[in-house]
Amino acid sequence: MKVTAIIAAAGLGKRMGGDRPKQYLELGGRPIICHTLDRFLNASVVSDVIVVVEPGREADFKKDILEAYGYPKSWMVICGGAARQDSIANGLRHVSADCDVILVHDGVRPFVTTAQIERAAAVAMQDGACVIASPIKETVKRVGPEGIVIETVDRKYLWSAETPQGFLTNILKEAMTAASNDGFVGTDDASLVERLGIQVTVIEGTGHNIKITTPADIAIAEAILKEWK
Repeated sequence: MKVTAIIAAAGLGKRMGGDRPKQYLELGGRPIICHTLDRFLNASVVSDVIVVVEPGREADFKKDILEAYGYPKSWMVICGGAARQDSIANGLRHVSADCDVILVHDGVRPFVTTAQIERAAAVAMQDGACVIASPIKETVKRVGPEGIVIETVDRKYLWSAETPQGFLTNILKEAMTAASNDGFVGTDDASLVERLGIQVTVIEGTGHNIKITTPADIAIAEAILKEWK
């Protein structure tokens, strides 16, 4: 089984504020993206890594991240697109012809475990598509345009999707092509596969696999990192 990881690191991080994209902010003295890349470096099941970065930053990323922190020279850095879906589509174009499984992961989810990565690859190979997810704990309200609660949604079957999301290569390529042809934009890669009628298996997460999006998330991430150490 040959597995390629596509790391989505082309976001501008507008919700974080400041003048640096969130993936380059420091966490425990190192850029957040390095913590994420470490997880895939330590996952023996992953053969290739493709990092998708902001347009124009490819050379700097290779120098300031891959070379400076000693990541494999074989890892690829490519240009992202206008939106996340475009960035993943760009990554797909660089996947080798003999790749069996693709794992798509957010560059700002630094606490995915090696076990989760390997589990996602195995389930994707067996079932065709999978996603790491966690049951929603909060009470969920459906709210109308006037800001009035319409109903309280039963959370029994509601899960919050995370990454990595794993797919057989041909399935993700088919889903991406169909979405492009139909002008459909999904909030994650699994949604593109779902609309083809393909079942997506859920792998329950650990609760630590947070996506760092806001300044408050940095404080949470520092606490998780301290716990891990």
